[in-house]
Amino acid sequence: VVRARGYACFLLQGVTGSGKTEVYVHLMHQMLQRAGQVLLLVPEINLTPQLEGYFRNRFPDADLVSLHSGLSENQRLHNWQQAQSGAAQIVLGTRLSVFTELPRLALILVDEEHDTSYKQQEGLRYSARDVAIFRAKQCAVPIVLGSATPSLETYFNAQNGRYRLLKLTERALAAASLPTISCINTKQTQMFEGISEKLLREIGLRIQRGEQSLLFINRRGYAPVLMCTECGWLSDCKNCAGKMVLHLKDKRLRCHLCGYQVRLPRACPGCGHADLQPVGSGTQRIESALRERFPDARILRVDSDSTRNKRAWKIMREQIQAHEVDILVGTQMLAKGHDFPALTLVGVLNPDSALYSADFRAGEKLFAQLMQVAGRAGRAEKPGEVLIQTAFPDHPLFLCLQNHDFAGWAATQLAERQLAGFPPFVYQAMLRAESKEETEVYAYLNQARVAAVGLNRAVEILGVVPASLARRANYVRAQLLVQSGNRSELQQFLHAWQPSLDNIPAQKLRCSLDIDPLEF
Repeated sequence: VVRARGYACFLLQGVTGSGKTEVYVHLMHQMLQRAGQVLLLVPEINLTPQLEGYFRNRFPDADLVSLHSGLSENQRLHNWQQAQSGAAQIVLGTRLSVFTELPRLALILVDEEHDTSYKQQEGLRYSARDVAIFRAKQCAVPIVLGSATPSLETYFNAQNGRYRLLKLTERALAAASLPTISCINTKQTQMFEGISEKLLREIGLRIQRGEQSLLFINRRGYAPVLMCTECGWLSDCKNCAGKMVLHLKDKRLRCHLCGYQVRLPRACPGCGHADLQPVGSGTQRIESALRERFPDARILRVDSDSTRNKRAWKIMREQIQAHEVDILVGTQMLAKGHDFPALTLVGVLNPDSALYSADFRAGEKLFAQLMQVAGRAGRAEKPGEVLIQTAFPDHPLFLCLQNHDFAGWAATQLAERQLAGFPPFVYQAMLRAESKEETEVYAYLNQARVAAVGLNRAVEILGVVPASLARRANYVRAQLLVQSGNRSELQQFLHAWQPSLDNIPAQKLRCSLDIDPLEF
């Protein structure tokens, strides 16, 4: 990377805990010696304080600024001016910071490049990772994409020579080995409130040894849905096609999609029956079950509900580091980038829903998520163990995961995608429309389809179909997908199609054209 003259794109693929951050430090040191500026992108705001502290310690004499939505307007303006003037040598930020003006830019680093948080899904749609690659080309500087589980698009580009592949295959600390990963068959084991007895025994052993455990469930709230045992009523959101989640602490049902909430009903709104039962488990319910089983344990729940306060996550992180916590219960917030030396056990609850999703990227996302959360275990000298509760222990995803075999999993996924005609073997654009009037949505998209077919270009037109979430916040949603095996042909088609789209009446609609869509 250091010897690269002009633009070059590198994929730094290293197992979790392999020292990718140390590689970043070495590269930054080289570029700062040349009086250059370094832009480091991270996917989420939660990672910035930890990394900022780390890099300030490693580069005490360098001027480092961060750019993210957690800063005040004045702080953000000051930091942006420092970057724009060239005074800031290191700029650390989330996706929007990719647009920061840097007069002496010498290197771009994109950490956890696979993370879907880099894609702006509303308003001005863009992928910060792809914009970063474009900027590196424009400025003739090297760019490094770092990940233990790169996106299949990036991995494919590295395999075919478009990017250069750099690998870190072992953990950085000599005493630290990769955690052992095994599955617990939920069909053949006794369960307590969604947690297997084997996992509970292992948690008890960690408490006795003074070690920490993490239970990972990607669902906040007490339970994903409330159900009436008499008539089958479910806690549907009145504005969405989704369900309202039970939040027991504040006694409310809340939709995580549109924000609509109501007080917890005392009886079924459908039939008046008093027996309303929570179905499934969220972080709050798991926390309650653990408090019942381990009354003396220090248990901490980390999700977007418990960290709404600006300082909450900082305080929680300090508690974990100071070993004031025995059991962590958390969502994907805990899966990425954090280093907790005393954490030796990770339990994964209920990952199966992603195995048979309509989203063709669901398996890729699940593998990355589980590899990331597994990487939190055994990062110091104590060995780590990961237990995954699943009804499908022989699924190829879990078999590859147990062997830490990203290459094997990626190869099977790429072969499937090539057969099915999915990215990275095709390029896609999604036209979306939403309105409170269903007829308006489908009239617009059907006219758009007629215009697209009339252009007679070498593209495939799929739809019109309802969005996977067909109604959100009282808006009916539908979409039209266009794809081609050639990027330039797709772009030429979109350029020719745009005037027709502009002429279709759309006063009561919200419309968007999304290139390389991640949501379907």
